[in-house]
Amino acid sequence: MSVTPGIFRASGLVVALSLGLAGCNSEWTDQRDRSIQANTTRPMSYKADILAFMHTYLNDPRGVRDAFISEPALRALEGVDRYSVCVRYTARKPDGQYAASKDSLVLFRDGRLDRIVDNAREICKDAAYQPFRELEQMSR
Repeated sequence: MSVTPGIFRASGLVVALSLGLAGCNSEWTDQRDRSIQANTTRPMSYKADILAFMHTYLNDPRGVRDAFISEPALRALEGVDRYSVCVRYTARKPDGQYAASKDSLVLFRDGRLDRIVDNAREICKDAAYQPFRELEQMSR
């Protein structure tokens, strides 16, 4: 039986393409697993991270009142589970008056503060809030 060299080349090409696609799929799977791990790493110093952020985020970090915080919890946001914390507070405006109470969602990645989402009253509506005295006493 005689086999032509073209058949070897074609089957070699199929094998090479299969291995290449398997490598891409493996890389995609590894990247997805790293992202899941980063989003689901529980924040340990979440209060300290939030205080440091709020110190620069607020126009006047002094005089915050009615501050509350939830424990870190996994929440599905945009189809992805990630650790987040709900924070409710009333901050002082530049003119010294107090603004309306504000609900914010603090997102974490790799156990560290990633970003804050304002206007999170709906997302945080079922949060189990506890007093956040550290935020009220910031810069005193």
